[in-house]
Amino acid sequence: MSVADAVAPPRIRCLAVDDEPLALGMVCAFIEQTPFLELVGQHDSAVAALQAVHAQPAIELLFLDIKMPGLSGLELARVLQNGPRVIFTTAFNHYALEGYKVDALDYLLKPFGYEEFLRAALKARAYFALLAGGAAPAPVPPAAPEEDHIYLKVEYQLVRVTLADIVYVEGLKDYVKVHLASAARPLLVLTSLRRLGEKLPSRHFLRIHRSYIVGLGHVQAVARGTVQLRGQTLPVSEGYREAFDQFFNRWK
Repeated sequence: MSVADAVAPPRIRCLAVDDEPLALGMVCAFIEQTPFLELVGQHDSAVAALQAVHAQPAIELLFLDIKMPGLSGLELARVLQNGPRVIFTTAFNHYALEGYKVDALDYLLKPFGYEEFLRAALKARAYFALLAGGAAPAPVPPAAPEEDHIYLKVEYQLVRVTLADIVYVEGLKDYVKVHLASAARPLLVLTSLRRLGEKLPSRHFLRIHRSYIVGLGHVQAVARGTVQLRGQTLPVSEGYREAFDQFFNRWK
């Protein structure tokens, strides 16, 4: 064993908690591919997570969704004020202030990629290193902030649309319909699907058909030839099968 190995801190014991299977699977996959984290359990409810924390006092860190039925992630964090530390994962940015009130280590806004996850995990590693009396690992330089919204020309005005609110985009001949989680009716935008797709970040959106781009954070289920999101089932066309299969294989 090398000197570096001898002084290396133990891996941080983590619990992943999310009531959405795809989001839970993604967080678990991210934990397992991070060398200094150890996944000791995954749960689809805050109540089950609370029971797990009581049964396994060695759990140190929770990757915790906020909006869950029954006991919410925020309520669980308040109960565990003197227990494991928390990194929140949520699709709703208006919970950020509440997250800081319960002294969360970080706040990941869905849909997020591994780079954002790793930065939050490194923040946790630095915290536990200082807690143990060791030297904190070298900080990671902050990434340039990514815009969380887009402006769309609707009729005769520019409308600000939050990216996380876009469920899917449907291409018509000369227009696109932008279907939002917060609105019953889609926005009708004078542009092409290709041009709008160039403006949408590829790690949050995926084109699955000549007529559809989907918001990955809203995907509820996938099959070989379809994507289901918010009760709507959309087809995957052959020309976009390869990109879709790469996404699908992450959840196998």
